Amino acid sequence: MRPHVEIIDERDLIWHVAEFQHASGSAEQRNLSYDEEDGSASLKVRFTSDWSRPAGVHHADTEWYVLSGQITIGDTTLGEHGYWTAPKGVWTPAVTVTAGTEILLYREYGDWHFDLADADREFVRPDQVLVVLDSAQMPWIDVKDGSPMRFDLGGTPVPGLYIKLLHRDEKTGFYTRLIKAKPGWREVPLAHHPCSEEAYCLEGAFDYNFGKMWPGTYFWRPPLVRHGDFTAGDEVGCTWLVRSDSDLVDWYTDNARVVVQGDATNWGPANPHSAAPRLVEPVRSRSIGRWSDPTYQ
Repeated sequence: MRPHVEIIDERDLIWHVAEFQHASGSAEQRNLSYDEEDGSASLKVRFTSDWSRPAGVHHADTEWYVLSGQITIGDTTLGEHGYWTAPKGVWTPAVTVTAGTEILLYREYGDWHFDLADADREFVRPDQVLVVLDSAQMPWIDVKDGSPMRFDLGGTPVPGLYIKLLHRDEKTGFYTRLIKAKPGWREVPLAHHPCSEEAYCLEGAFDYNFGKMWPGTYFWRPPLVRHGDFTAGDEVGCTWLVRSDSDLVDWYTDNARVVVQGDATNWGPANPHSAAPRLVEPVRSRSIGRWSDPTYQ
């Protein structure tokens, strides 16, 4: 399974050789989060030369989101904010990429293997298809118009949030969406979900109980972890790419607190080299600061 990552700055991560099969050209990747059991991963990929790969099928549900540069998939050319997804086994046309392009690449339920294949092969459910979008041309949908984003305890949509739904699996509810918060937008209660949730900050800033996000910061959070007291930056708000492995359900908590109590035996004031216990902590990168540093609490 993936470790709980909350939060990291992708610039603190090292570059690895990118995990592509049957490709021509060079690329490297930063591993935002990685499932060592099945190969699922969320990656920042940079193409260090012109790059291409013939048509075929992935061993994992695969998504690309273009941060900068240009890619061509089949007959469609995508620039910044371009997006495509191919579920596992869905035939994917040839892809070419210009040198210097950077993307977010997501794999779910499988690793990096890729089989060359002709277009007439069938592998998957009828509802699973290749999706190619220019999200820059999509309208932002206000939550008051029926967005599945956040609602208050009375069921009323929280104002100040907008979405662009990029993809949703009809069977599992797994979704990928862009979310934009107005400057100063805030939601106070802590929430937890029965599903995993991850986000990469694209623009602006965002404060919450785990720290601060800015462009290039990221989290992957397993189910049932409380988080909240969200506040978007005062100048441009915040924009994220957000994914979850099922439809999002918010379970809210007011007046939340964590209490660790007990009687010291072989640690405490009598042992100057000891330290009080802490709750299990998620992975955190050095740009965000050490968990023991009160500056970042």
